[in-house]
Amino acid sequence: MLLAYTNSLLYVYGGANTVLPHNTFPEACYRIKISIAMDDNFSQVADEFLIRLIQEGRHDAFAEIVNRHSKKFYRIAYRLVFNKDDAEDVVQEAFIKLWEKRLNWNPNKEAKFTTWFYKVVINLCIDHNRKKKPEPLSEEMPLIDKQQGHEARMQEMQKQVMLEHLIQELPERQQLALNLCFYEGISNQEAAEMIGVNLKALQSLIMRAKMTLKEKVRQYYG
Repeated sequence: MLLAYTNSLLYVYGGANTVLPHNTFPEACYRIKISIAMDDNFSQVADEFLIRLIQEGRHDAFAEIVNRHSKKFYRIAYRLVFNKDDAEDVVQEAFIKLWEKRLNWNPNKEAKFTTWFYKVVINLCIDHNRKKKPEPLSEEMPLIDKQQGHEARMQEMQKQVMLEHLIQELPERQQLALNLCFYEGISNQEAAEMIGVNLKALQSLIMRAKMTLKEKVRQYYG
């Protein structure tokens, strides 16, 4: 379902602790499901330590990073590209970049892993959207209470789809600020760092986005 390709990001030569050469990550394996024995000890290990192991070619550490964070990165990718397949492709490409560029990572200088990787995913989404015309939003996105009546569900769905359309029409950075802070629950400080603005500028982006949405909704129902 969500990330059926997750384990396909791993190329198995031997046991779970096999060390892989720096450039070993064949394209043919990207979409092949491979079952990996996860190291239970990794569940309490910090991301930055896992990155150090990944730099040594440890695919079990890479598996832990992928499984630990794939869903959150998929969510933001989906909210920015509004297409399930494209969102999965973006996240997969981001993890591929992590593997291929792992020796460039310096845990002592970079922001924490999730902040840095959000920026990788966001930049890939921006590149994707600039190359491709926005597609109509899928009506699968809204989460509707099944206890509601059919008519109420349809009305709620229409409102949600309309709101998503309006968000998609926002300027790039306003859309980013809104998605990160309201839909992903990321702190304003961290979101500002991801977008590359100061805290005051981020708050201004959110305020302008909310004002724009409020006015467009008022016009729609006016």
